[in-house]
Amino acid sequence: MGHKCYISFKTEDTAYKEAIQSWANKDKVDMIDKSLNTPIDSYDEDYIMRKIREDYLSDSTVTIFLIGEYSSESLGKEKQKYIKRELQASLYNGRGNTRNGILGVVLPPMYNTIYKGTEACLVCNGSHNIVAINDSTVIKEFGRNYYLNNHGKCAYSEEDRYCVLVKWEDFKTDPNTYIEKAFNKRYQPIADDVIVYPK
Repeated sequence: MGHKCYISFKTEDTAYKEAIQSWANKDKVDMIDKSLNTPIDSYDEDYIMRKIREDYLSDSTVTIFLIGEYSSESLGKEKQKYIKRELQASLYNGRGNTRNGILGVVLPPMYNTIYKGTEACLVCNGSHNIVAINDSTVIKEFGRNYYLNNHGKCAYSEEDRYCVLVKWEDFKTDPNTYIEKAFNKRYQPIADDVIVYPK
């Protein structure tokens, strides 16, 4: 039985969302699609978000956040209001809403902007991957829960992140593994550190 997934995306990245949905239709990915496919007919932002929460997000368990060229905090809160609120609702854990796992899928146009190679570490004498997850690449709701709590270490490791990150090409090859990884984060200690409304 697949996980119930909600896909949060910018209109410019609709083709990627539709690709994931086509995999579900062909049984390539074991997921139950809970995504919003037709816009809610209203100009009332609060009503739209309430409908999304009640009808789509409330019984989903994983939110797939497509990270493209139009997904950053730096584009402004007004432009990002829906994806920000979708991720806030996904991160919230309370009555009538359990927290979703969050899977960030980096789309090909963003590879070079986000993945910056490795850097030598003067603290541990090892090397660390440089991954530019910040306000110029993603909304705060994802960024603050990706680099969440390194517990004083010289770098973040997998257990220090609530959000899971994957390149589109790797996700496309094995979507179920990454969806499962995001789903399982809900039960790991780092889930206690989640920031629903980051400043």
